[in-house]
Amino acid sequence: MTLHPTFDTQAQIQGIEAAFPAAEFAERQARARAAVVAGGHEALIVTGPETIYWLTGRQTAGYFAFQALILPADGEPVLLVRQLELFGTLANTYLPDIVAYQDGDNPAEALVDLLRQRGIVKPAIELAGWFLSPKLAAEISERLGVASLIDGSQILPSLRMIKSAAELEAIRHAARYAEAGMIAGIAACAIGADENAVAADMLHAATRAGSEVMAMEPLVSSGPRSGLPHMTWRRRVLEAGDPLFLELAGSHARYHAALMRTVWMGAAPDEAQRMMDCALRALDAALSEIRPGATCAHVHDTAQAIIDGAGYTAAFRKRIGYSMGVAFAPDWGEGAILSLFSNVTRTIEPGMVFHLPATLRSYGQWTVGASETVIVTETGAEPLSTLPRQLTIR
Repeated sequence: MTLHPTFDTQAQIQGIEAAFPAAEFAERQARARAAVVAGGHEALIVTGPETIYWLTGRQTAGYFAFQALILPADGEPVLLVRQLELFGTLANTYLPDIVAYQDGDNPAEALVDLLRQRGIVKPAIELAGWFLSPKLAAEISERLGVASLIDGSQILPSLRMIKSAAELEAIRHAARYAEAGMIAGIAACAIGADENAVAADMLHAATRAGSEVMAMEPLVSSGPRSGLPHMTWRRRVLEAGDPLFLELAGSHARYHAALMRTVWMGAAPDEAQRMMDCALRALDAALSEIRPGATCAHVHDTAQAIIDGAGYTAAFRKRIGYSMGVAFAPDWGEGAILSLFSNVTRTIEPGMVFHLPATLRSYGQWTVGASETVIVTETGAEPLSTLPRQLTIR
């Protein structure tokens, strides 16, 4: 393994690409360390790119290569990265202790060697990270000489639910970028244009407005394929009578805000308009119930009751919302951290951020609805977009 570059080089580039001041990350690390201690662990190995970023500011397009942050209960964290990523890691973090492994090295061996050097015998590890394969986890366990690894995946998520002032400001920026992209996407919807042109205008406008790379591509689908979830553009030419489903997120310092709207090329069928009206009533009802002290389940159940009452239960069958914040591909949300869904008893608090996609589908025909990203305030929910929610007729 290769350790630090020379002190002079490190001093020149340390933190020059950091997304937030050092104090922001120091506060997060202190809370995380307290959570590790409260869990009775000697250390936590963090593997998810979102959590590593939240703790340190470490970001790169190269997070497909194994990386791990060792957060001891007592002492400073140490970050293990691929050698190629060393200088970028120095630039976007304030960490004094970064260790690199070479291409050709075994990452499991590099991690276990580092743990032994630090005297860590039986750490917890974030097993739920996207990029820790079962094979690699098994090898780490074998090299540590333990029958199974201690899963520490639930130690830190609750700390990320409530955003700091700096995080909320980043999300507000992201919401402005998403709105710019959505305005451009709606304007690009014209008979004879294709889905690619709509997607290109959405991406162009959001990027020109300031967005960094999004954690998931915009969703653009038209005609019958708009009635299929999570479809993306495929060169289809827009025709009279087509529905269009548009959704995207903006990104600022890896923090995301999403927005979704529905467009129709000409008059929409009566049933589609009825479904759209129901979706908007459900969204309005959910937004009105988001306030400190309410449960996540209550917000969802309020929207679900409106959908059920209109006879559209089968057209929904999903949660009404999910948490937003730090995101890397493949997902722009924090839905694995917190959902607005049945039986989620977590109480809503100021500083939480949610995306609420209220969508109803006639599968293989159309999807209708709208969404908002909202910040929870002391009194309710603050939507981050002013874009009209109704069905747009082009």
